[in-house]
Amino acid sequence: MPRMTDVVTDDLQAFKAAFFRALAHPVRIRVLEELVRGDRTVQELQQALTLDQPVVSQQLAILRANNIVTGRKEGVSVRYTVRDPLIGELLEVARRIFNNHLVGTQDLLRQLQREHRRR
Repeated sequence: MPRMTDVVTDDLQAFKAAFFRALAHPVRIRVLEELVRGDRTVQELQQALTLDQPVVSQQLAILRANNIVTGRKEGVSVRYTVRDPLIGELLEVARRIFNNHLVGTQDLLRQLQREHRRR
């Protein structure tokens, strides 16, 4: 019989996996990067990201379904906002991890170039 802590851990891991799956699309990341700066309508996101309305709406629907963004009606438009400001921090940490990866890759490339010159 599973222990309660195992069940909670499994639930938490399932939540994390679903959360990261919801983020796992370049357009959704771009949308979130815009929304971290402030709430936007679909039209404003469309213009900022130079994407078609159906693409923006589809990605927002996925983010909404996963409780990552919320929308509020404003006249005939809906303004979307990031549900949790920590999303901005998460995106910043991801950017730093990517930068560290690039630095490591650049170091490796320099080493390979030095080895190639020695031959």
